[in-house]
Amino acid sequence: MITFIIPAHDEEFLIGRTISALHAGGAMNEPYEIIVVDDASTDATATVAARCGARVVSVNCRQIAAARNAGAAQAQGDLLVFVDADTHVPGAVVGAAVHAMRTGAVGGGARARFDGAVPIYGRILAWLWLWIQRFGHLASGCFLFCARDAFEAAGGFDQTLYAAEDVVLSSRLRRLGRFVILREEVVTSGRNLRSHSAFEVLGIVVGFALRGPGFFRTRQGPWYGRRRDDPDHRA
Repeated sequence: MITFIIPAHDEEFLIGRTISALHAGGAMNEPYEIIVVDDASTDATATVAARCGARVVSVNCRQIAAARNAGAAQAQGDLLVFVDADTHVPGAVVGAAVHAMRTGAVGGGARARFDGAVPIYGRILAWLWLWIQRFGHLASGCFLFCARDAFEAAGGFDQTLYAAEDVVLSSRLRRLGRFVILREEVVTSGRNLRSHSAFEVLGIVVGFALRGPGFFRTRQGPWYGRRRDDPDHRA
């Protein structure tokens, strides 16, 4: 069985689209469940998620790693797929992920592209990340999959971090076995790049480059501040 785990905070406008795409993909005719971890939302995230057929788990962490782990703790599946609330996952990606795990991979990720228009610096960062992802075998948090036993052996997501928990888990999983980056791609929202300045985003990138995941041991960046309006209303 596949368990899709979607952490969400104030995502009422996007969560329905994300869940609907997973249902439309059909999970390649495999049994599946969708868990939305509603992390202290102040909007209708939980209501929308339940209406779209997800099981809602409510937590009050305001931490992405803890929310992901809470969803995994409630999962019934032996295959775990972590999806961000603003990410569209085609059925072909799910099928490729399941095939990889059924043929021995402990986990992996997929390439991602942004929806809508993003600033030129965002396109450059996305291009750089694709190369880092390819050669470093690192999954983006918007789509990361792993076998449940490997997830548990790796200790789950590092709850001392408020971001980059996906990078750390990727590294831990790689030490356990084959970790793959799929050729298929998901589509994730570029809203943070559209609503934050180059100076703000590059400050985070430089901090991570200099200090590694430890840079994210405090709440900072677009994930924990007040949600800004997306100039592109398509996202």
